[in-house]
Amino acid sequence: MTEPRETTEMTVLDIRRLYAGVEGKTILRGLSLTVKSGEIHAIMGPNGSGKSTLSHVLMGHPKYEVFKGDVLLDGESILELAPNERAQRGLFLGFQYPMEVPGVKLGSFLNIAYKRMHPEEELEVAEFFGYVDERMDTLNMDASFGARYLNDGFSGGEKKRAEVLQMLVLRPSIAILDESDSGLDIDALKTVARAIDKFASPENGILLITHYQRLLDFVTPDYVHVMIGGKIVKSGGSDLAAKLEELGYKWIKDESTIEVI
Repeated sequence: MTEPRETTEMTVLDIRRLYAGVEGKTILRGLSLTVKSGEIHAIMGPNGSGKSTLSHVLMGHPKYEVFKGDVLLDGESILELAPNERAQRGLFLGFQYPMEVPGVKLGSFLNIAYKRMHPEEELEVAEFFGYVDERMDTLNMDASFGARYLNDGFSGGEKKRAEVLQMLVLRPSIAILDESDSGLDIDALKTVARAIDKFASPENGILLITHYQRLLDFVTPDYVHVMIGGKIVKSGGSDLAAKLEELGYKWIKDESTIEVI
C-alpha cells in the first residue's frame, strides 16, 4: 500500500458506524472510514451501493437522515451543523450533478465563498481574481468563465471543471469529489486529474468517489475502498482499483456475506 504523504497540520474526518438514508429507507449500513490530511482515499462500488448518499450525508443535505452513528471533523460532531457551517469548517463537496444557478456569476460566487471560508485573508478584488485566473489556467478555463452565471448553460465537462475550480480556490481541509470524472472525455479527464494533483497536499485530505479506474490512472490514491450494500467491504492500495477494473465487483460480492441492496 502506498504510504501517505507526510503531514504537518492534521485534519481528520472520522465516520463512525454511520446508518443513514432517505424517506425512512436505510442506505448506509454501519459505514466507518477515516480520512486524514495528506491522504487520498478512493471509494468505488456498483450502482446503488450508497456512494453518492454518503457524500450528501457528509455535507448535510436536508433530504437525508442519519439514523445512527456519527461524523466527526477534528474530533467534533458535525451532524447538527448546516451545510454552510460544515463548509466553513473546511468540508467541500464537488457534486456529481452540479446545479445551475442563473443570476449568480461564477466569479462573484467564488469571491463571496472565499471571504466566508477565509475571513482572515484580506485580498483586493484585482488580487483575488488574479488568484482565480491562475487556477482557471490549471483547468484550461478561459477567464471569461468568471463572468458567466454559475453552471448556467455549461456543458457537462465545464460543470465538472467549475466544481474542481471551486475546490482549488476555496482550499478546503477535506474535499469530497463525487464522480468528478463522469462525462469527461480523455483530455478533460487529464486536465481535471492534474488539478486534483495540484490541490493534493499535506494540508488537505481527498475522498474520491468513482465508478471506474480511469481517474485513478492519473490520480494515485493512498487507499481504495469498495462499497457494497451501504458499507465498506474491502480496502487496499491502488492495486485494488486495477483488480476491480479487470474483474468487476462479483468476486467481492461472492466473498462477502453482506446483503447487497
